[in-house]
Amino acid sequence: MKIFWFIPTHGDSRYLGTAKGARQLNHDYLKQVAVAADSLGYEGVLIPTGRSCEDPWVVAASLLPVTRNLKFLVAVRPGLHQPALAARMAATFDRLSGGRLLINLVTGGDQAELEGDGVFLDHATRYEQSAEFIRIWREILTRSHRGESLDFEGKHLSVKGAKLLFPPVQQPHPPVYFGGSSPAAHDLAAEQVETYLTWGEPPAEVAKKVADVRARAAKHGRTVNFGIRLHVIVRETEEQAWAAAEELISHVTDDTVVRAQAVFARMDSEGQRRMASLHAGGAKRSRKDLEISPNLWAGVGLVRGGAGTALVGDPQTVAARIEEYAALGLDTFVLSGYPHLDEAYRFAELVFPLLPLPLRNQLASGNPLFGNPLGPFGETVANDFVPRASQS
Repeated sequence: MKIFWFIPTHGDSRYLGTAKGARQLNHDYLKQVAVAADSLGYEGVLIPTGRSCEDPWVVAASLLPVTRNLKFLVAVRPGLHQPALAARMAATFDRLSGGRLLINLVTGGDQAELEGDGVFLDHATRYEQSAEFIRIWREILTRSHRGESLDFEGKHLSVKGAKLLFPPVQQPHPPVYFGGSSPAAHDLAAEQVETYLTWGEPPAEVAKKVADVRARAAKHGRTVNFGIRLHVIVRETEEQAWAAAEELISHVTDDTVVRAQAVFARMDSEGQRRMASLHAGGAKRSRKDLEISPNLWAGVGLVRGGAGTALVGDPQTVAARIEEYAALGLDTFVLSGYPHLDEAYRFAELVFPLLPLPLRNQLASGNPLFGNPLGPFGETVANDFVPRASQS
């Protein structure tokens, strides 16, 4: 099991849909989140992409010197990047980081945003282009270890004599992650990526996706890993967790929800459509209606695009829900919470000790949360002795 966190390059706050409780987005804050994730033992961090975000490659590169083990899941964008240049960027980052790069293939789903970036392709054509893009990207990097060049002539993309002189550390190339809910997305995942990521849908729906991608991959003689993108709201009791969920959207106005949903509705993303259906396009507002599956809450998606669901509950419950998804075949969990610095600590402190033993062993080697004997931990009591965990 691999637990990732999130670098909030589109902003961070204690509340959604309002400037109240917002935090200034600057490099110092992004460093704090990255260092927290690194020192707490998260596998890596997802850096989002799009016009609402700071550039993910610049941000990731800037965080390399302040982290040691943290991996960076960074986007390549067919239509915005050329595959040969993206391969060169990936190889450089992978070498400079000592093999800490992961690739997030993003096709895009907002037509207005894509046109602003100069991409005027419909949904089906974007996936055709993305398939050619990642095929060229993979082949250039794979051949770089042998000093070979690539000729490729496709419907949308072509290269002649493409060659990479300095190969990446990871062989044959940094792993590729990808998410999408349409048949075209499942075909692409099955044929070319290492890990398929789904947004946080109820377990039964996630199971259908896993089965479909797995079956399609088998036709190519391949196996694919699976992961999920979720928010988390975990507190020491169920009551506190649900109160925190309600507080997160306590300043969202009806007008803000209407405006946000109008933007989401214009998108041609099947994944975004599925997210919107979970809260009926903003019509559901009560906790009863927004809890679409046990402890799976769709309130985040009222105003946030992309991943719109959160696991809500006490540590034991949230850990149990994560293991339910793991039982479906998922081994990667890309998580986030508001605000991201605080919640990175909260989740690690409350939930990490409850996750499967191999993960605990991996993290315990350098993490005080798991009884690392280097202590002390906690404020010294009465200037005389170190605190111990309370005994129940």
